[in-house]
Amino acid sequence: MTAMIERGTSTAQVDPPAGAPAKPVTPPRAAPAKRKGGFLGSSNGRKAVMAVTGAALVLFLVGHMAGNLKAFFGADSFNDYAAFLRTMGEPMLPHRVALTIVEVGLAVAIVLHMWAAVTLARRASRARPVKYAAKRRSQAGGYAVHTMRYGGVIILLFVVYHLLDLTFGTVNPAGWDGTPYERLVQGFAPERWWVTAFYAVAVVMVGLHLRHGLWSAFQTLGLASGRSYRPLKAVAATISAVLVLGFLAVPVAVMIGVIK
Repeated sequence: MTAMIERGTSTAQVDPPAGAPAKPVTPPRAAPAKRKGGFLGSSNGRKAVMAVTGAALVLFLVGHMAGNLKAFFGADSFNDYAAFLRTMGEPMLPHRVALTIVEVGLAVAIVLHMWAAVTLARRASRARPVKYAAKRRSQAGGYAVHTMRYGGVIILLFVVYHLLDLTFGTVNPAGWDGTPYERLVQGFAPERWWVTAFYAVAVVMVGLHLRHGLWSAFQTLGLASGRSYRPLKAVAATISAVLVLGFLAVPVAVMIGVIK
């Protein structure tokens, strides 16, 4: 009986002596909470979405610019390019199906790109709800917020008008029955200078957006550091400038009568 009592008392909880500090009780660790949404719910996943959709949009811009420059080779060259877009994939695919697939893909890429950009910006804002006591001038805080936000709205409005003007001919003087070359020339005619001005503003916004996107991609990949900082910044600016000048060349040529 004595052995049983001693064994029981040896395992029982012993109160600390009077005046001794109590031993803190460590609560059990909770299992780490998993982020909802899987890979796309994480910041890295949404950055990947921005990178992939951004690359697809850049490739589209390069191809679109190259096609626009065919206007300098005459009406037949430009109309043949427009016809190719509607007949590519034939006879394996029906007429205009391949172009429709590309258009749907571009629309999805734009929506996903905007979704990733907005949600990442909101997540960053929630992560730092308290503003800095001193304002810090930074590319992300000034350039990205103002140019990317309002520039994106201008680009979106322009894309809608651009489709109604040159693709569907709804607001174009040549109308739907006009050839692509006729819609191009009449759409940027000197008397419609305001269309050219709107086009120029939207293209410049696209260039600024592209420049910031390329530079952000270089930084995210860890390439923009040390000696590569300035060269890569120049690369982003050069690519953007080439696209802007390439897109502006055609409407300006129509305005001054080089393309007519």
